[in-house]
Amino acid sequence: MGLFSSKQKAEFPWVKLTSSEQLQELLKSSETKPVLLFKHSTRCSISAMAINRFENNMDPEKATCVYLDLLAYRSLSNEIEELTKVQHQSPQAILISNHEVIYTETHNGINALDILKLI
Repeated sequence: MGLFSSKQKAEFPWVKLTSSEQLQELLKSSETKPVLLFKHSTRCSISAMAINRFENNMDPEKATCVYLDLLAYRSLSNEIEELTKVQHQSPQAILISNHEVIYTETHNGINALDILKLI
């Protein structure tokens, strides 16, 4: 709930990434719909700010938005780095379309409006 609003914010429809098999399926699905991988550290205030700003500006109908909890699934982050050749950062957004990375940004540079322009 906002400071001056009685409206509650809707829950963002994240797909929670928890396995290597799921990652492979998501990468395959990028052939038909872009996949946005969001690496998030639940202990980092910059990451909290970045994910909040992303959720407020992203249209989740335009891409499959995938949330990776880095503290719980760091090995999946390493696998993403290996598969995409994008060096690990946190927070980090990686947009994949048809198996190709078309956007990658970290920290305060993550911008949902820029991502939407690419889709």
